[in-house]
Amino acid sequence: MLRLLSKKVIGLASQEGSALSASRPVQVLPRMYHERVIDHYDKPRNVGSLDKNDPTVGTGLVGAPACGDVMKLQIKVDEVTGKIVDARFKTFGCGSAIASSSVG
Repeated sequence: MLRLLSKKVIGLASQEGSALSASRPVQVLPRMYHERVIDHYDKPRNVGSLDKNDPTVGTGLVGAPACGDVMKLQIKVDEVTGKIVDARFKTFGCGSAIASSSVG
């Protein structure tokens, strides 16, 4: 039954001999991203690198081997106040990974 139902969802089952023959196949819609995600993908903010030899710059590298996304994030911290004064990133991966890196 599960196999028949999944075939109906993607429109592969025949109309004959099926208990679900009265229903029409479900239309699968494309995935849509929010306009802000698309904006950050098209025009990412704070892309680049900071001087890795500067003692006030910290660097982090994260990745998801399963999907191939890798992100390098660098921050520059003011020594007096301890606050972040600059941040840069480089992301290699899918559009949503690039957009989410830019939003920070």
